Amino acid sequence: MQEHKSGNQHYTPKILVVDDEMRIREGCQEILNQEGFEVSTADSGKKGLEMIAREHFDIVLLDLMMPEISGLDVLPEVKSSHPDTVVIVITGYATIEHSIEAMKAGAFDFIPKPFSPEQLKVVVSKAIEYTRALQDIAKEKSRRRGLINRLSDGVMATDDQERVVLANPAFMKMINFRGEKVIGHTVKSFINKPKLLDMIDKALSMPLDKFVELIEEIHFGGNGDMEETVLNAHCTPFRDRTGLNLGTITVLHDITALKKIDRMKSDFVSMVSHEIRSPMNSVLMQLKVILDGLAGEVSEKQAEILNRASKKINSLVEMASELLDLAKIESGLITLEKEAVQFNELLEEQCVFQQESAAAKNITIHFETTSDLPPVSANRQNMEEVISNLITNAIQYSPDGGTIDLAVTLENGYLCIHVKDTGLGMPAEDLERIFDRFYRVKNERTRYITGTGLGLPIVKKIIQAHHGTIRVESVEGQGSVFRVYIPHLTE
Repeated sequence: MQEHKSGNQHYTPKILVVDDEMRIREGCQEILNQEGFEVSTADSGKKGLEMIAREHFDIVLLDLMMPEISGLDVLPEVKSSHPDTVVIVITGYATIEHSIEAMKAGAFDFIPKPFSPEQLKVVVSKAIEYTRALQDIAKEKSRRRGLINRLSDGVMATDDQERVVLANPAFMKMINFRGEKVIGHTVKSFINKPKLLDMIDKALSMPLDKFVELIEEIHFGGNGDMEETVLNAHCTPFRDRTGLNLGTITVLHDITALKKIDRMKSDFVSMVSHEIRSPMNSVLMQLKVILDGLAGEVSEKQAEILNRASKKINSLVEMASELLDLAKIESGLITLEKEAVQFNELLEEQCVFQQESAAAKNITIHFETTSDLPPVSANRQNMEEVISNLITNAIQYSPDGGTIDLAVTLENGYLCIHVKDTGLGMPAEDLERIFDRFYRVKNERTRYITGTGLGLPIVKKIIQAHHGTIRVESVEGQGSVFRVYIPHLTE
C-alpha cells in the first residue's frame, strides 16, 4: 500500500466515498485502491454520517444529490465534527450555483459526473497535498505553542476585538490569574490593571503610518495575597502585509529581582554617602580652624597644602551629596513634593545666578522666552537643579568668549527647555554614555575640567521622575544642545 510523507511522518490517507450510485462508489474505490489509498464507501448521506462519527477520514468524496439527506446537508455536519477533513463534492448538476453553495459550506473542490479516472486522480492528488499542508501547519502550530508555553516570559496575543487567542502559563502566573481558560475571552474580563489595558487599547488603535513598541512598568500584588512583583510590559500591534491591525502582542518580563537589587544598591549608596559626608565635613571644619590661624600660626607653604587638601575634601563632600540626591530621586520621594512651577521665572532666575560664572569666562547668556506658557506641576528645587546643572556644564565646557542660548517653548503638549552652547562638543561615541554615573568625557581639552560625573545622571533621573525626557545633540568642536521635555499637564 502506498504511503505519503508529511514532514518526517508517514501516513496512509483514508478516503470515504458517499454516493447513492453503486457504479460511482465501486468505480472510485477501484481507481483509488489501485493508487494505494484506503477507501471505504457509503450508499447514503445517513450512512456516511454514521461512518464519519465512528472514525476520521482524510478525504470525503460526497455526492450532492442523494435521497433523504443531500450532500449539501451532510457537508456542514462533516466540517463541524471534522474541520480538517477535505471534502470533494460529486455532482451531476455541475452548475455555478451548486459549486458556489458547496464551496461556501466548506468544500475543497468539486468534480462533475461523468468523470474519467484521470480527473478523479488529479482532484484527489490536490486534496492529498492540501491535507498534507494542513498537517504541516498543525504540527508547526503545535511546536510554536509548545515553545511559547515553555518561555519564562509571559506572552499574550489578542485579535482586533481584544479577545485572547494565545496566553502562555507564564503570562497567567505573572498577572496572578488562576481562573478558567481565557482563550476567546476579552482582556477586560480577567485583567484588572488599567495601565496594561490602556497599552493594549493604544496598540490596537495605533495609526497605520506609525509602529511603536509601548513599554510600561507594572506592579502586581503587594496587598497581602501575594508578594509584590514588578513587570516590564511590552505591547505592539500585530499587522498583516497591508498594515491592517489584526490584534496585539503583549510580552511581560519579571524584573522584581532587578528592582530589589537596584533598591538595595541605592540604599547602600545612600548609607555610605551619609556616613562619609559627616566626617568629611568635620575634617573641613578642622582645616578651616587651622587655616584661620586659630590653632597657631600657619606658614604660606602649609596654607597652600591645606587649601589643596580642602579642595579635594570639598569635591568628595560634593560627590557624597550628589549620591544622596541620586538615591533620593531613585526612591521616588521627589514625586511627593510638586507645585506649580513657571519656567520663565525659573530660567530668568538661573540666568541671573549664573551671570558671574559666565562673565569670568567672557561668556554671553541669551534667554528667549515665550509668553503665556502654562505652569508645570513639578518639584521646583529639582527643576532648578536641572537648569543649573545644564547651564553650569555649558559654561565649564565652553571656551572663553562663547555663547549660551536658552529658550523655552511648547511642543505637542510638552514644555521644551533648550540649552545650546558653542563649546567643545562631544564625539558620537560619548553621547551614549554621558548619562551614566561617574562618566566624563576625557580628552586633552577636558582633562582640566573638574567634576564628579554625577550631574547629568541626576538631571536624567529628575526628568524621568516627572515623566519627561532629555535629548542631546553634539558635534565635536562645534558645541552641544540639550533639550528637556516635561509634560505640562502632569498632575
